[in-house]
Amino acid sequence: MEGTIAIELRNAPVREDDGPRINDAIKAKQVRLIDESGENRGIVSIMEALHIAEEAGLDLIEISPQANPPVCKVLDYGKYKYEVQKRKNEAKKNQKVVNIKELKIRPAIDVHDYEVKIKQAKKFLSQGDKVKFTMRFKGREMSANDLGKEVLNKIIDDLDLIGKVDSAPKLEGRQMTMMIVPV
Repeated sequence: MEGTIAIELRNAPVREDDGPRINDAIKAKQVRLIDESGENRGIVSIMEALHIAEEAGLDLIEISPQANPPVCKVLDYGKYKYEVQKRKNEAKKNQKVVNIKELKIRPAIDVHDYEVKIKQAKKFLSQGDKVKFTMRFKGREMSANDLGKEVLNKIIDDLDLIGKVDSAPKLEGRQMTMMIVPV
């Protein structure tokens, strides 16, 4: 019995809901039709729209199903899918991924170590990444967290030409964090 169910499920037809409805899949009785030349034909019955598409040797594609009545266009479906994919790829290519780089420091940081961290932060900001400064307090340093705030304020002053503060220094438990974004 179980084997039969598995066979039925495995042989079930695969439904594709990833694209617009075309031709006979359009359920509306009337549609707003745009023909192959891009002219608005107005509101016509679905049968007439299918007939116009068939005469042109093209497909009837439901462009805007939410409209009342739905907007349909006479196009070549393969060409339409290609254009949609091309637009998606172009949008994906143009988007910029912003990374967050974290630099960990201590309140009693030495001058040379501080300069190295500033140099790294400048490099990250020039590449378009956000920089998160995390200052860890150990033991008695918690009682002198104003020293840590001074170091973070000095960082803000040193990076003001290429970065601006996204989130000001704030103390959370034993660490103080601050976010700087590129200008």
